Amino acid sequence: MTVQQRRERERAERHDLILRTARELAEAEGWDAVTTRRLSQRIEYSQPVLYSHFANKDAIVAAVAEQGFAELAAAMAAARRQEVEPQGLLRAVVDAYLGFAEANPVLYDAMFTLDVGLRFAQPDSPPALLDGFDQLVRTFEALVDDPAEIGTFTEVAWAALHGLATLTRAGRLSDGQHEARVDLLVTRLLS
Repeated sequence: MTVQQRRERERAERHDLILRTARELAEAEGWDAVTTRRLSQRIEYSQPVLYSHFANKDAIVAAVAEQGFAELAAAMAAARRQEVEPQGLLRAVVDAYLGFAEANPVLYDAMFTLDVGLRFAQPDSPPALLDGFDQLVRTFEALVDDPAEIGTFTEVAWAALHGLATLTRAGRLSDGQHEARVDLLVTRLLS
């Protein structure tokens, strides 16, 4: 291994350490607790080293969010591989999406609630965001007669999923009705 290769490997390891530490700190204390000062203390590197990887806290949170989108896309892809018939496939993807949101609330906030400058539905959107949306498109495309409407249909269905995830987490929906809500959503999307 050359000196240059070793430096690149060490830089990649520091990059991953920063993101992992930011995520751990946010999960323990919330995103407000994630500061460049606290991160540099926890990773035992100076703030200038941290800034050599990320311009600011928003860039760190955006990178964590991108990791989250990759994880969500992988969860939906795995769900899609388990089912073939439309209702089972749709239910599996809906469950994967809602399960991800429930299991990763802090990460879900970074992905959807915090304004960190990630651009959705744009040609220059990060690949992880595009892949996540593509998993939804592939799930819903069999349900749409006009191929020109698949993007809009997917956005509306995604909004419903996001609404269920967000309102459930905030305790804004009635107790004991989760399965009924999911069943209704799946039924309506299939009709």
